[in-house]
Amino acid sequence: MGTETHDDAGVFRLTPEIALIQTVDYFTPVVDDPFAYGAIAAANSLSDVYAMGGVPRVALNIVGWPQDELPWDLLTEILRGGHEVVHEADAVVAGGHSVKSPEPFFGLSVTGTVHPDRVVTNAGARRGDRLVLTKPLGTGILTTALKGGKLEPELLTLVTGVMRRLNRGAAEAMMEVGVHAATDITGFGFAGHLLEMAQAADLTAEIAPESLPLIDGALDHARANHKPGGLHANRMFVSPHLDAGEGHDPALLDLLFDPQTSGGLLISVPGERVGDLLEALARRGVAVAAEVGGFVERSGPAIRLLRS
Repeated sequence: MGTETHDDAGVFRLTPEIALIQTVDYFTPVVDDPFAYGAIAAANSLSDVYAMGGVPRVALNIVGWPQDELPWDLLTEILRGGHEVVHEADAVVAGGHSVKSPEPFFGLSVTGTVHPDRVVTNAGARRGDRLVLTKPLGTGILTTALKGGKLEPELLTLVTGVMRRLNRGAAEAMMEVGVHAATDITGFGFAGHLLEMAQAADLTAEIAPESLPLIDGALDHARANHKPGGLHANRMFVSPHLDAGEGHDPALLDLLFDPQTSGGLLISVPGERVGDLLEALARRGVAVAAEVGGFVERSGPAIRLLRS
């Protein structure tokens, strides 16, 4: 698997029973605490392997550092945060590479494994599937509020916990139950990644925005116009493929396009198994998982918003 369907990672078959999943991701700080930033960046990088149904095995650090402007002990904390999350995933940090950079960035190149017959792509959704989201939305809006000095301390703690949480339990649940497709929600926002799934399967996704799980405070900060630039770019990209209907809260629609950092998995599961999936997610401690819509035969735009 390569770039054909804009999937979350590349997959290379080594043997009839082993395939490598390979991915890379990094970004500049989204929170001020260096340890938390490293942990979030690592969770975000590992997520692509989980979205493909794989198990992370080895990670390499990727670092950019303004060595004349920031002390080295901050970098130590970033690396320590990343190492803790990789260890939590039962994977290994095997090294990495650093470059001098005008601003800091950190992430991982991750190699995972999966059975070639069990790879989960973003392109396998089928008519009648239901959609389940495994983390609440709103990280982009809330971290934008943080940058502007407008985020309440309790919400900073909450959004940091959401971003730092691994998608391991969600991936294990979907592999146990058996699903048709999945992707993780990151920079293109919920609507952007859903569009990729719908177009790859030539189906229409019907979504009830009021059923989407949201991080506490995200809706209020959207109404306060704490919106990242990526939200507007995502809206422009998706809008030609979207039937937005009428009567939805404009701030709630903003959350559809909000670029996420280390977001949850969006899973396309056969309708008769959606209850089994929600039960399996709950058993693995995935506290915020919600059925948010489903796929129907393609008619009109790729995404249609419905009233709950």
